Amino acid sequence: MAIKRRKKSGDVQAGAGWEIVYTGFVLILLCFFIMLCSFSTMVETKVMQFVSSFVNTLSIFPGGMDFEQSEVVLPDSPDMVDIESGIGQIFQQIEKIMKNLRVEGDIDLVFSEEGLVMRLSDTVLFHLGEADISPNAVPLLRKIGSIIQRTPYEIRIEGHTDNIPINTERFSSNWYLSTARAVNVLRFFLKNENISPQRLSAVGFGEFQPIFPNDRAEHCAKNRRVEIVFVELEGNPAKGEAEECQ
Repeated sequence: MAIKRRKKSGDVQAGAGWEIVYTGFVLILLCFFIMLCSFSTMVETKVMQFVSSFVNTLSIFPGGMDFEQSEVVLPDSPDMVDIESGIGQIFQQIEKIMKNLRVEGDIDLVFSEEGLVMRLSDTVLFHLGEADISPNAVPLLRKIGSIIQRTPYEIRIEGHTDNIPINTERFSSNWYLSTARAVNVLRFFLKNENISPQRLSAVGFGEFQPIFPNDRAEHCAKNRRVEIVFVELEGNPAKGEAEECQ
């Protein structure tokens, strides 16, 4: 009887040992996976902190971390243009005016194959659906006109709209509206600045030359604009002839 009891006791001990080993193995695996999860979370956090710091430092991808599909090709960066050239100096003068008048959000400066393009939103110059220059736009246009007067470049003034149809007593289409706006800006320069009429031209493109698809309100607002193009032609000065605007 004693032998049988010893066998039963050994069987119980063997069974208990297997359960202890299995439980310990499961706990080790659990701790291992918890460690892996903690490590991966730590790495992701560090990576996101690095990316966020990198983006904020270089100011790339403003407003988000994703690329946005677009048909628009970005123009040359100002960093790719000789800052000592006449066009480069004009760029700096206009930037100074934008900051002084606090209209940075209403004006974009880009470079094209023709020269420097100054894009002014319609709201900074006109009231909705109108072509008469707003009184609030007069100080800005006077500053721009002074720069034009001090430079030898030919100036082309372009009117653009979005694709929302307009049909009022004054304007039967966007084409008429965009043309009237461009012509009124030209007239302002002729009336208030000593600029040769031979250097100025005006044209309206209506909705037919958008810079963004007219698929949402923000893009439509960007398409409603007046562009003042400083055209670089052969014989225009390369350096030092853009006088500082006071």
